[in-house]
Amino acid sequence: MLLTDGGEPLGAAAPAARWTVEQVLALAPDDASRKAGNKLGAAGWWSDTGGSASGAVWGLCRGSGSKPYRTVVDTTGPAYKCSCPSRKFPCKHALGLLLLRAADGSALPAGEPPDWAEEWLTGRRSRAEAKEKGKDSGGGPADPEAARRRAERRAERIDGGAQELEQRLTDLLRGGLAAAEQSGYGLWEETAARMVDAQAPGLAGRVRELGAIAASGPGWPVRLLEECSLLHLLDTAWLGIDRLPQPLAATVRTRVGLPAAAEGPPVRDHWLVLAQYDTPEGKIVTRRIWLYGRASGRIALLLSFGAAGRSPGQALPVGVTLDAEVTAYGGGGQLRAELGPQFGLPVPAGSPPPGVPVTGAIAAYGKALSDDPWLDSWPVTLRDVIPVPSADGWQLADAEGDAALPVAATALSRPALWKLVALSGGRPLTVFGECGHRGFDPLAAWPVTGEGGDAAAPDPSSRARPDADADAAAAGAAAGAMTTAGAIVPLI
Repeated sequence: MLLTDGGEPLGAAAPAARWTVEQVLALAPDDASRKAGNKLGAAGWWSDTGGSASGAVWGLCRGSGSKPYRTVVDTTGPAYKCSCPSRKFPCKHALGLLLLRAADGSALPAGEPPDWAEEWLTGRRSRAEAKEKGKDSGGGPADPEAARRRAERRAERIDGGAQELEQRLTDLLRGGLAAAEQSGYGLWEETAARMVDAQAPGLAGRVRELGAIAASGPGWPVRLLEECSLLHLLDTAWLGIDRLPQPLAATVRTRVGLPAAAEGPPVRDHWLVLAQYDTPEGKIVTRRIWLYGRASGRIALLLSFGAAGRSPGQALPVGVTLDAEVTAYGGGGQLRAELGPQFGLPVPAGSPPPGVPVTGAIAAYGKALSDDPWLDSWPVTLRDVIPVPSADGWQLADAEGDAALPVAATALSRPALWKLVALSGGRPLTVFGECGHRGFDPLAAWPVTGEGGDAAAPDPSSRARPDADADAAAAGAAAGAMTTAGAIVPLI
C-alpha cells in the first residue's frame, strides 16, 4: 500500500492519531495474543521506546533471552515488524507496544527512529511505491494467449465438477433426505474433494457446509433442502453462464471460486473502519474488514487470508477514518474492494453512518438478494434500536414502532452481546452489523449520549424488560462512564 500525500512519500506533518485500548485489541489475531499483549502493555517491559509524527512507533521488549525483541509498528498501514519468532501478525510484542501507547502517550516520546527501525520503514515504503508503479504501468500477462487457454481448461474442469455435483444432488433427493443423516459427513467430504479437483473451491466450500446440516438440530431437513436448492441454482447458473447478464455472470464466477481482480474506478473518500473479524474456513483464516465512505455513502469489504497458522496480513483498527482510495471488484451486488493509496494519517472517527430502521434493513437485504441469490447477509446500520430479550434469545427492536430483528445465533454466544446491552441500558442506540436469513449479527455500536454529550445511564421509564436483564441494565451506567461519547465500540 503506497502511503503518500500528493504523490510524495508521507512526511512528518501532523501527529499520528492515538488508538484506544479497544481499537488495539481488535487487531489481535486471537484471544491468546490478546491476553499476552495485555500483559506486555506495561512500561516495565519496554526500553528505548519512541514515536514519530509520520505514524511509526518502536521499542525494545524484554524477553526470555539475553537480547530484547526489536518491535516497530507503522500505524499508517498498519504494519508490524518484530525480531521475535512468532508467525502471528500482529505479535504480542506489537500489541503490547500499541497498548502502552494507548494507555500513556508520554511513554513513547517523539523522536527519530533508530537505525534498525528506520531500515524496515524505508524498505516498506519503497516496496509500496514499487508496487504502485507496477500497477500504474498497466502491465498484463506475459502471454495473453496462454492465459486464455488455461482459463478454458479450468472452465472445462468446473463444467465436469458441476455436472457431477448435479448428479449427486439428484441421487440425494431420489433416495430421500433421511439418507443424508445415515451416510454422515464422509459422502460430502468426498464430494467436496471432487470439486477441489475440478478447481471449483467455491462449490467445495458449499458442499462441506451440507455435511454439517444433518447434525445441526431440529428442522435440519428443511435447512438441507434450502441449501441443496441454492447449490443447484449455482450449478445451473455456471452451466448456463453464457446466457447470464454480465454482473450476474461475474457473481457466479466468484461464487464458484474463480479469482477476480479489482477493476472498478478508484474511489477516494474518508473511509471509516466499522468492523474487523476473522472466520476459520478449513485450513485458511479469512479476515473481513468493513469500511464506510463518508462522502460516497458506499460500503466496502476488504478480504485477506492467512494459511498454515499465519493470521491474515491486513489489519485496520476499528474506529479510525482513512483518507484513501478503494477499488471495487466486479459482480452483481458485490461489495468486495481493494484498499489503495492512503493520503495522510488515520484520524479518530466521528459520527456513525446514517442508519435505517429494522424494516429498512430487511428491505436492503432483500434487494441485495436480487443481485446475488447466494448472499448470506448484507451490511446494515440500524438506528434507534433497543436490544431486548425474546423467547429464543435476543432481538433488536425499533424504539418507535413494533418491528424487530432476531440476533443471530452466532452472536448469542459472544460476550460482546452483553456489552451491547450495557451500552444501551434500555435506550435506543445505533448498531452496525450483518443482516441475513439467520438474523442480525451486531459488529459495532455507538453508545447512547445525553444532552451534555456523556453516555447516558439507563432510563427506568424506557421499554420494559424482564428481571433476567437487570444485570445488563445496571451495567449500562458503568459502560457509559468508560466509553467516550460518540465513539464506536467493537462487538466482535
